[in-house]
Order: sequence, then C-alpha cells, then structure tokens
Amino acid sequence: MKWTKQRVNNLFFLLGVVTVVVMLLTFDVSFVELWEHICHAGYWLIPIVGVWVIIYGINAWSWWCIIQSNKNPNEHVSFWRVYRLTITGYALNYATPVGGLGGEPYRIMELSKDISKDHAASSVILYAMMHIFAHFWFWFISIFIYLALALIGDLPLNATMCIVLSLIFAVCLLAFYLFSKGYRNGLVVKTVRWIGKVPGLKGWSQRFLANHTETLRKVDEQIASLHKQNKRSFYASLVLEYFSRVVQSAEFFFMLLLFGIDGGGGLGGLTLTYLHSILILSFTSLFANIIGFLPMQLGVQEGGIVLSTAAMGLKPAIGIFESIICRVREIIWIIIGLILMKIPYHPKN
Repeated sequence: MKWTKQRVNNLFFLLGVVTVVVMLLTFDVSFVELWEHICHAGYWLIPIVGVWVIIYGINAWSWWCIIQSNKNPNEHVSFWRVYRLTITGYALNYATPVGGLGGEPYRIMELSKDISKDHAASSVILYAMMHIFAHFWFWFISIFIYLALALIGDLPLNATMCIVLSLIFAVCLLAFYLFSKGYRNGLVVKTVRWIGKVPGLKGWSQRFLANHTETLRKVDEQIASLHKQNKRSFYASLVLEYFSRVVQSAEFFFMLLLFGIDGGGGLGGLTLTYLHSILILSFTSLFANIIGFLPMQLGVQEGGIVLSTAAMGLKPAIGIFESIICRVREIIWIIIGLILMKIPYHPKN
C-alpha cells in the first residue's frame, strides 16, 4: 500500500512538472517580452508573490477549522501540516481540468496518514464546498460594491451591466439554496447517483455505491454535522475563506499602484483602488470558473483579467500586464508546491 501511495505521489509530481513546462511554453508573449514585464514589475514582484504566503495561510486555517471540528481525540494533525497540503493541493489544482479538482485526491491520500480516511475525505470535501461557497459570497457582495461605486459616479451602470449584475445575483441566490440543502443533508451519495444518470456512467455509479455506500454515508453525516452541531467552526471557516479573497485582491492592488493608479492618493484614494482590485478579482474568478474545465484555465484567466480591468475603465495594456504577472506567480507557487511534495513526511504515532 505504501508503494502504491508513493507511485501516486510521483504521478502527481510528474503532472505538476508537465504543467510548469506547458505554462512556460504557452505565454502569449515571447520570452524577451516576458522578461521585460518581469523587469517592469521589479521589486513589486516580491509582495505580489509574497502575499500568497498569507492567502494560503488563511486557506489552511479555514480547512484546519473543519478538520478540528470533528476530530477523534486520538487523531492529531498540526496546522503546519495542513498549510503544507494546502499549498501542494492548490499547485496540483492549477494542473488539472474539471474546475481544478486534482489537488483534492492528493489531499485525501496524504491527510489519511494523520487521521482516518473517512475523516480525511469528509474534511477535504467540506473544504472544497466551503471554497466554492465563499466564491459565491464574494461575487454576491461584489455586486453591491459595484453598485455603491456606480452611485458615486466612479463606475458606469448601463443596461448591459445591469443585466450582468442581475444574472450574477440570481445565480448566487440559487447557489445559496443548493448549498444550504447540501450542508443540511450531505450531498456525496446524491452526487454519485446523479453521475449515474450521465450516459455510460450508470454502471460505474452503481458499482461505486455498492462498494462504498457505508463510507459515503459517513462522509455525508460528517458534512451535515458541521453545519448542525459545529456552527462556530462552519462560520469561522466561511469567513476565513471569504477574507482570503479580500486579501488576494492585494495582488491586483499592488499592480495598479505599480502603474501609478491610486485613486487620487491618500487613504480615500487607496481605498477606492483596493475596491477596484476586489472587483477585478471577482469578475476574473467568475469568468474563469464559468469555463473552468480547461487545464490550468489557459487563456481563460488572462481573458478574464483583461475584460475585468477594462470594465474598471483601465487600459487593456494594464490587464495584459496583470495577466502575465499572475501567470508568473502561479508558476512560482507550483514549483514551491512540487518541492514540498518531495520533502519526506513521517506522521507521528
């Protein structure tokens, strides 16, 4: 079994290496232009990359709250262990299609070295749900940020934007309803049954349910128990996940400051620029998740950043620069994640 896990680990590692190579070869600019953009970023590249130390820390804290909420007294997993798996998991998520779910199987496999497999699986699924749930809250609150800025005449509010905001509002409300049902009753068993309705997957779904029904039900019970019995952990995890996106907006904030865009200077101007950064991240992530089945979201994230930046009334060149620097940052953190994967881990008995 140990050898099997090692082989899977090596497979994930190889996937990550291939990802880095592909990302380097698929930049929309030449390496000369790429280097010019990096030089233009200069010392600003340090906070742009470094802020992710904080972002991943907040993500890990959110996941750790979930793990601790339903932990067996005999189980132990440190925050730093969760922090490490958070970084490696997101590094693998950049490499895979279907919305970037490649890191979840790796997290379950590695976390099961510290806690029971059922608990590892439920915590990873719960965190993935919370991560997506927080996305919808981020988009939902961004609607009101945009409207507030439009009311003071800072951003345009035409018919097209009203339709877009209305659609986002409706989708978010639907998502809140579906997530509330999933958190109350669990959703793993129902999801596997739903997959069985897809042509060609009915047989797999039936076999999987027959072999793992009890395990899946335990996972669903743990999902439901977090919302019903551990509301403090539930809301702490949700607030942390939402806050991580607010912090992530600093990445765009630093790049806007690099171009001398500070909303007129002073506390008010910087606050306005940061709100613009939140909206750029919000619209970019929304666009990227709509077409999230593409590996590494190649071209999708870049297009989303350019469109989001243009919606803020900024020049397309700024959006192109932001997209390139974001891709450089991703490559750096994928490499960090791959390095962490190959550092031996020996769980405490």
